[in-house]
Amino acid sequence: MSGTETPILYSFRRCPYAMRARLAIVASGLACELREVKLSAKPQAMLHASPKGTVPVLVLPDGHVIDQSLDIMRWALTARDPEAWLAHEDAGLITMNDGAFKQHLDGYKYPERLGTDPLASRAEALEFVRKLDERIADQGHLGGPAFGITDAAILPFVRQFAAVDQAWFDGQALPHVQAWLRHNLASPCFAAVMLRVAPWSPGDPPILFPPA
Repeated sequence: MSGTETPILYSFRRCPYAMRARLAIVASGLACELREVKLSAKPQAMLHASPKGTVPVLVLPDGHVIDQSLDIMRWALTARDPEAWLAHEDAGLITMNDGAFKQHLDGYKYPERLGTDPLASRAEALEFVRKLDERIADQGHLGGPAFGITDAAILPFVRQFAAVDQAWFDGQALPHVQAWLRHNLASPCFAAVMLRVAPWSPGDPPILFPPA
């Protein structure tokens, strides 16, 4: 049980899965208690709620636990969706992002850890980003004519891909993705999502998210 009337979100600021969950919570206008997790010292309260030990984890006031990022997004947007994000969902594109693209992104970013060829992984990942560029060129956003859940679900991963070698990324012929990324990373919603807080410990005063 969470023991509070406010949902508790265990999160890690730089994790793209946690990032997209926070994006949906901000867009929904709902509020939760934010508990930043130090990955090398995960709190027992989080592990008790979700033994898999990965963020994000949302604990609802009735004790129900949601520990998949897309499920947290849909929970928030089903409760309140003022910008109609759910109307702009492309489940297939999100599946491609979370599957092959994420695998190639990890191979590019962590070659020593995974024993991968970073340039080969980057080339494979780039093919997906080119598809995103074509999609944005055709319809304005990834899920249709307006920003929606598809954009929010994929944005943190494209951000991570670009940041591995920003100069290289900026030099690619991806004008629509590059403009989409710059615009959304500069948005008030994304600024709220990237709130910096200290790792949570039992007894700490609650941190309300999103910030007022």
